[in-house]
Amino acid sequence: MQAGNARYRSAKDIPELVPVFPLAGALLLPGGRMPLNIFEPRYLAMVDAILSKGRVIGMIQPALDGALRDDGEPELCEVGCLGRLTSFAETGDGRYLISLQGVCRFRLDHEANVKSAYRQCRILPFITDLDEASDTSELDRPALLRAFQAYLQANDLEADWDSIRRAGNRSLVNALSMMAPYGAAEKQALLEAPDLRTRAETLIAITEMALARDGDLGGGSLQ
Repeated sequence: MQAGNARYRSAKDIPELVPVFPLAGALLLPGGRMPLNIFEPRYLAMVDAILSKGRVIGMIQPALDGALRDDGEPELCEVGCLGRLTSFAETGDGRYLISLQGVCRFRLDHEANVKSAYRQCRILPFITDLDEASDTSELDRPALLRAFQAYLQANDLEADWDSIRRAGNRSLVNALSMMAPYGAAEKQALLEAPDLRTRAETLIAITEMALARDGDLGGGSLQ
C-alpha cells in the first residue's frame, strides 16, 4: 500500500502503538483520503507528535451503544483504520488542516496507559489490506452504480461520471462508501465488511433502504 511517500508492505511497517482519534460518523478506508479540521488542544498535540513519529493516526468511531468509561471518555469500536498524514497546513488561528490517506484497517488489541492527553492503542493490523491486488472478489458494479445514480437523482446531486467509470473496483467502492452520508452504524458495517464484494453489497443495500424509506427509489441504467 502506497500512502504519500511511504510504502507499507507488511506488519513490520505498521506501528504496534498508535494515537487514536475517536470521531463518530467518520469512515476512512484503505486508499481513501480524509480531510480533518483539528482544533481541540489534545489533538493538536497529537498532530505535533506524529509529525516526527511515523505520521500515522488510528481513525475509529466511539462505541455505537454510547458506552462511556469511568472517566467519561467513550468506549471505542473494535475496528478502525490507520491513516497516514499526507498533507498539513496551519491556519493562523490555532487550527491544523490535515489530510489522511487510509493505509489498512486494524482491530484494537488494548488501550495503552499513557501520559499523553490523547489516547493511544495497541493494534492488530489487517495485513491483507496492504496488498491492493489481494481482493479479487467479483462485485456487481452495474448494481452499485445504479444505486448511486438513484441516490444522486433523489437528492439533486451531481457526480463526475467519467472519473467514476474509469475508477477501479477497489477505488470506486471505497470512495462511494466514504462519501455516503449514512449514520455511524452503517459506516461501521462498511468498514468491517470482510471483502470488497461484501462492502459493495452492503452499500447497495443501505442505499436502497434509504431511498425506499424516503419514497425516492428510482431506476437507472448507467453501467
